[in-house]
Amino acid sequence: MFDEHSELRYLLERISVKPFKGSKNRTLLVFLGLLGDLDSFEYVQRLRPFIPTLDNSRINVHIIGIGNNRSKDKFCSFTKLEKNYLEVIEDVELYSKLDLCKGLNLKLGGVIDLILMCIGISSPGTLREVLRGYTGDRRSDQIFKYDENIYTGILPSFKGVLFDNACGEGFLRPFELATLRLGNMVEVLTNWDIYMLNNQLLTQRGATYLIGKDDKLIYSYKAKSLLAYSESMSQPLAFLDKYLDES
Repeated sequence: MFDEHSELRYLLERISVKPFKGSKNRTLLVFLGLLGDLDSFEYVQRLRPFIPTLDNSRINVHIIGIGNNRSKDKFCSFTKLEKNYLEVIEDVELYSKLDLCKGLNLKLGGVIDLILMCIGISSPGTLREVLRGYTGDRRSDQIFKYDENIYTGILPSFKGVLFDNACGEGFLRPFELATLRLGNMVEVLTNWDIYMLNNQLLTQRGATYLIGKDDKLIYSYKAKSLLAYSESMSQPLAFLDKYLDES
């Protein structure tokens, strides 16, 4: 296990060969689990529209996920993430060196471990977050624009104005996040062999690091549970607010 100093040194060595290193003031380094993990989809869907703001604030974005070129192509096509932001690796040696959470491992198979975590076993906060997807959250932002076409792969397509008419706008409406997650789940289940390259890694959790221009670790968060890729799920990118629009 690394202490903060050695962990930062390892991270800097790991990304030092990247062409973006040193080109801006700060680097946001995001570790996803398998690209088919629901947290991977949702985190990127929240982060992607925010990337231009980060770019204007001289903050690099580099995302590392477990996958291969085929799953990367599929993931980026679905989430609309530009491929240059995403690096894929096929093993978790890097994750192990950073002491990232492996999730539940009862030696009964990755799928069973994942199902148990989905119902909250060894995954505190997961059921609460599932419930938030159905009840809504006035502290969180709305997801769908009023004229946006929404596809889940199961339900008939509809426009975001349906949420406006039923619940109002300007906050996360009831069933809005659950709808997003349903579409993500259908994408995973219908392309399982593409996304889920290794069933033993189904419960691998990710992390977030913000590294300063002086090579100091400004912020870090290591996920321990499903649907907990941020320490503040209502505003998952709030930790970046103080660094926006700085040169």
